[in-house]
Amino acid sequence: MVELDEEVWLVLHEVRLRGVADLDPNDPAVSRLLEHGLVHAGPKGVRVTVEGRATHTSWARLPTGSDDEASVRRSYDRFLPLNRELIRICNDWQVRPGGVPNDHRDARYDWTVIERVRTLDERAGPIVTRVARVHERFARYRPRLRAALERVDAGDNEWITSPRCDSYHTVWMQFHEDLLLALGADRVSEEPVES
Repeated sequence: MVELDEEVWLVLHEVRLRGVADLDPNDPAVSRLLEHGLVHAGPKGVRVTVEGRATHTSWARLPTGSDDEASVRRSYDRFLPLNRELIRICNDWQVRPGGVPNDHRDARYDWTVIERVRTLDERAGPIVTRVARVHERFARYRPRLRAALERVDAGDNEWITSPRCDSYHTVWMQFHEDLLLALGADRVSEEPVES
């Protein structure tokens, strides 16, 4: 495996989870990744390369059979039902009953969906915090989820599901992907979401 310090690994991790990251190629951490061929800088941002993906997968995987892996597995098992619930909530945020797109003119309807996100967040918080005790890279998710909810409270509703910002859904999906990477699992092995 390539010798990188923790800061550089975390930048590679960020690029992997985001797909494309708007990072300065002259940043020392990004430069190191470019030198090793782990990322590519293009006009739309920095992307992980095939070699970078393989290298990152090895770094992100918790040691098989370790206590850390067992702890994250228990948290992941508790996370999955909440993940299915968040998918339903996000669907209800975008589409009202009867398949009608939500134009967000009904404040009462939107408020009930936002309250469901808050309730879910209260239940998810201990899971996210528990995983953060296993590995430092998970520590950033709880503050980012809270920050998204604060933006929603301020009336910026795109912070629930928009892929163009660190919306609640965006951060949640990155946390989910990070759990899978830590466990060497994939979404294919998860139970499908009921409609």
